Amino acid sequence: MLRGTTALTALVLVGAGISAPAFAQTAEAPAAAQADQVTPPAVDEAASDTTAAGQEIVVTGSMFRQAVTPSPVTVVSAESLDQRGITTVQEGIQRLAANNGPALTNSFSANGAFAGGASAVSLRGLSSSSTLVLFDGLRAAYFPLADDATRNFVDLNTIPDEIVERVEVLRDGASSSYGADAIAGVVNIITKRSFQGVAGRAEAGISEDGNAPTQRLSLTAGTGDLDNDGYNAYVSGFYYRAGATYNRDLPYPFNSSDQSGIGGPNDTINPSTWGVTNAGSNLYVRPVGSTQYSLLSGACANGTATATGAAATGVTPSTICSQDNINQYGVVAPKVERFGGSAKFTAKVGDNAEAYAQFNFQQTTSSYSGTPSQIYANAPAGIYFQPYSTRSSAASYAAGSGPLTLPASNPYNTLGVDAELVGWLPNSVERDETRSRVYRAAAGIHGTAFGDWDYRVDLTAMHTDLQRRQNGYVYIQHLLDVIADGSYNFIDPSANSQAVTDYLMPENITNASSDLYQAQFSVNKAVTQLPGGDLEVGFGGSIYYEAVDAPSANSDINGPTERYFRLNAFGTEGNRTVTSAFGEINAPILDQLSLNASGRYDHYSTGQGAFSPKLGAKFTPIEQLTVRGTWSRGYRIPSFAEANALPTTGYVTNSAGLFTDAFLAQYGCSVATFSTACPTYIRSGSYGSTTLASPDLKPEKSRSFTAGVVFEPFHNVAFTVDYFNIKKTNAITSLTSGDALKAYYAGETIPDGFTITPDAPDAAFPNATPRVLYVASALVNANTIKSEGIDFGINSRLQFGDVTWVSNLDATLQLELSTTFPDGHKESYVDTLGNYNLTAGTGTFRWRGNWQNTLLVGPYSLTATANYTSGYDLSAEDQGGEAGDCSLAPSPNYTGCRVKSYFTMDLNGSVNVNDNLTFYVNVLNLFDRLPDVDPVTYGAWLYNPVQAGENIYGRRFLAGAKVNF
Repeated sequence: MLRGTTALTALVLVGAGISAPAFAQTAEAPAAAQADQVTPPAVDEAASDTTAAGQEIVVTGSMFRQAVTPSPVTVVSAESLDQRGITTVQEGIQRLAANNGPALTNSFSANGAFAGGASAVSLRGLSSSSTLVLFDGLRAAYFPLADDATRNFVDLNTIPDEIVERVEVLRDGASSSYGADAIAGVVNIITKRSFQGVAGRAEAGISEDGNAPTQRLSLTAGTGDLDNDGYNAYVSGFYYRAGATYNRDLPYPFNSSDQSGIGGPNDTINPSTWGVTNAGSNLYVRPVGSTQYSLLSGACANGTATATGAAATGVTPSTICSQDNINQYGVVAPKVERFGGSAKFTAKVGDNAEAYAQFNFQQTTSSYSGTPSQIYANAPAGIYFQPYSTRSSAASYAAGSGPLTLPASNPYNTLGVDAELVGWLPNSVERDETRSRVYRAAAGIHGTAFGDWDYRVDLTAMHTDLQRRQNGYVYIQHLLDVIADGSYNFIDPSANSQAVTDYLMPENITNASSDLYQAQFSVNKAVTQLPGGDLEVGFGGSIYYEAVDAPSANSDINGPTERYFRLNAFGTEGNRTVTSAFGEINAPILDQLSLNASGRYDHYSTGQGAFSPKLGAKFTPIEQLTVRGTWSRGYRIPSFAEANALPTTGYVTNSAGLFTDAFLAQYGCSVATFSTACPTYIRSGSYGSTTLASPDLKPEKSRSFTAGVVFEPFHNVAFTVDYFNIKKTNAITSLTSGDALKAYYAGETIPDGFTITPDAPDAAFPNATPRVLYVASALVNANTIKSEGIDFGINSRLQFGDVTWVSNLDATLQLELSTTFPDGHKESYVDTLGNYNLTAGTGTFRWRGNWQNTLLVGPYSLTATANYTSGYDLSAEDQGGEAGDCSLAPSPNYTGCRVKSYFTMDLNGSVNVNDNLTFYVNVLNLFDRLPDVDPVTYGAWLYNPVQAGENIYGRRFLAGAKVNF
């Protein structure tokens, strides 16, 4: 079994370590492709043509259609996704080798993501806000909620899967063509130009263990031949559903809080871990001024009654209810239900023009359950007031805060004296549902005028309605009300009327929206002849309006108690109009040498402006070899959230490296015994990292260059290698929270720019210095971020008698991803869990890649796809350690210092029964391999969700049928 870098190195060596341009893809032999061609800001819908050599013309990044351009492009066809058993385009994009670092996956929606229900790509590890996503070369509306409440992005779930022809990924800076957000690259979703006949699909999938069910239905119908009839019209509709998956559905250790089976701690609720902040979903009381707690009802509503043998001098009850919270409540992936429809009409206009109109509608609903409803809690960071607490009356909380107390007069107080109350509600869990409705329309015309001027005009409008429904969250003032008037039965919460339950936990509905309207035109022509071909000149202009309106779901504008526990207060709004002018020159100086120059100026209604140039060259000394390179400058405007958002708090799990032995001695443990001897209050606690927006932020600037070779030793076999180097300056960032946390726990002065809010003390250690509740800092333009690496690709199509072999490899080696700070110190993230906060502890992989091989024999097709992601060290320099020092590993370390690499294999087989019917079966994760244990990441329980993806379900089967008439 291959581990470490061995597996991907083997893949690269098979193809001599190089990659290649795309070939035309037919229904007979679909394949994912490494294309090295590009096109205009708006897609030329006729650009699915091929060259005489069989190379596909790609349409992303340039105004001129060329077979091989200076910039590297990856092409992923819809057919290749089918062959790999990938059911949605968003999942295919997430699996790109160039996708690294802080990507947002659907599975993370069930683990507290700010942008729950959405999916975003992060090319080159530079975050979702530095990757531009286009639909047919035109901009799309942002998802109304920002990733980490700061980074705006386009939700990949809005892609209309059934009408996608292919996805083109420009792996190079493209601000000179598209403006802001294209620092790391561009993902261009290209839809079908036309469709004739009727096509349908029915598909279902499930894991070998009966989990992770999926269903998919689609139907597309079209009429009219563009060439013969002068028009084409088609309509398409689809339905997709993925069932929720819970931790209890997974094998051990991913299904339990008890890690003792792998040498780790038992973090179930048991006599050694019970605490007032870790009491589980049962209620406990003690007389005010007393010490030991006891069960309010005298019995367990959840879990198993367990005698603790605890002395009355401590807080631990003599009997507790043992529970495994991960097994009982943990969620791996939300339930997702998606349906939509599309319609497109295309017509010839005279002899030299073609016009189109398109409309798309899509609704996506993502829902999941969470932890039990909480009454003993601290409110999230406030906007206008300090947070309210039912744990502590410390000065860091709002006036009136204090331990939650049932008065002696309350009819459900079994003690008869004022009593402090702790625990979660036994019969209620928090539930979240996000429903997104997307409406998009586009229209345009392109053709030739005045003899030899090519022109195109495009218009688009996109609107997103987002509704969040949240149930089971306790409204603070209503909790105080029902305690005061005795209307809520705490002894047996299931006996409460629905009206009383709804009063305590009213449904919270928040509506948000986003909009994008764009008009764009371009013209180009060949102005003269050069020794290598036509000198082409093009120019154009664009104007677009974008807006986001995402109000807070939990504002404290009416007071610190007039809000919910647990719901974050983040929200933002803003709008702007952007006017742009762009131009490009392509000069084939010689048959062997071609130069390209492009530039774009963007002006924002908010006052900013930027010019983005780009230079490119390709040199072909012999027919089989092309050497190419680009240099460009780009920028990213501060997002609406970065400039205007309300205070935003994300929660990060504590790690041993934050603490000192002197601090932990107060709790009877040390750094070395952190994972086993420290109380749950410390080892399972988390801190809130609060980010404050700044309206004075400047745009981020970037400089990037690429250099590569395209080698085609013979027809239909090609290899490419491309080096990339991106430096982003004025990077918008919050300060490194680890610096403030380490200073606090070491008893040192807190660095400038931070505000620390201590938590309520642990009841078992009331005189010890409390843990940190919040660490806050404002966003600043402070850093320089560098991303550097090498892309490898192979594309081949070889014929051996009646057998055709199609092979495509896509791999990326990340050499560097780092941040340099104003004081000169540098943090490096590759091969570690850094940037820890930005990636939710999923880290930056050194290697990612996949290798797809298809054998075609008559009506039969067999595809095997190898997927590889490298391992990493349990360290992160943004958490105060050094890369490779194992500083985030548990103490004592029961997993080792490294998470191992992850290699999986997928298999697809299909048979064309006749011209109208195809059956297919996929076996995903053929060898039923599970990822290595990662005890540090907080995006999932004990595994890295970006490394593992849907392979955490183990072996899965997918079967379906396609009809075509």
